[in-house]
Amino acid sequence: MSTPNITVYFLGASRAIRIPWLLEELNVPYTLVSSPRSKAGVAPQEFKDKIPAPLKKSPTLTDGDDVTVQESGAIVQYLLDMYDKDHKLLPSAVAERCKVYEWVHAAEGTFMLHALAILYARWKIPEGAKEYLPEMEKNMSANVQNDLKWIESALKEQKERGNEFLVGKTLTAADIMMGFSIEFIFTRKLGTQGGNWPETEAWLARMLERSAYKKAVEKSGYTLDSKGEFRT
Repeated sequence: MSTPNITVYFLGASRAIRIPWLLEELNVPYTLVSSPRSKAGVAPQEFKDKIPAPLKKSPTLTDGDDVTVQESGAIVQYLLDMYDKDHKLLPSAVAERCKVYEWVHAAEGTFMLHALAILYARWKIPEGAKEYLPEMEKNMSANVQNDLKWIESALKEQKERGNEFLVGKTLTAADIMMGFSIEFIFTRKLGTQGGNWPETEAWLARMLERSAYKKAVEKSGYTLDSKGEFRT
């Protein structure tokens, strides 16, 4: 295994929490370059100027002088390839490995995509059109509800097999990537009204109690607030 020289560019109250959590689970050392959000809820320009990647977004990861990776899923896959030779978070069996990758990509490409549509509508709708927001949210919530039915069903099937995780018998990268997505959706109440997802809620509570997750939170200062505003 290569000797890590990892730096994670971490913006407060963001999806970037997945990366230190994964690194803590793998017991891989890393350095954080972190920043709270501005009063406007965005990344301060002085923080963005430090990020050595075109998008200037968090998370970004560097490993030595030659490797710079943007995008949460790509960072996770890089770390698994380089530092999970024992298959702690990515199973060696093909079927389970494919299922992990499915959740890794669904975390952003399905769950966050649908949830953020609602959040952006709340943020960006013109003052004169706010009377239409409840109906807009109701219509956009259908996708989120469908997504949550998927994970609820998967976790119920896992529970029936005696398993507490999304894939297999132990924690995988699927749980880490999906953890933030579900926390974000539930905390911000994005399309969740009227739904009931007991298995998903119980699974998320277990994930947030993991010692590696708590270490990542402590080091990064990560938190989300329930009002839909950013807090650091």
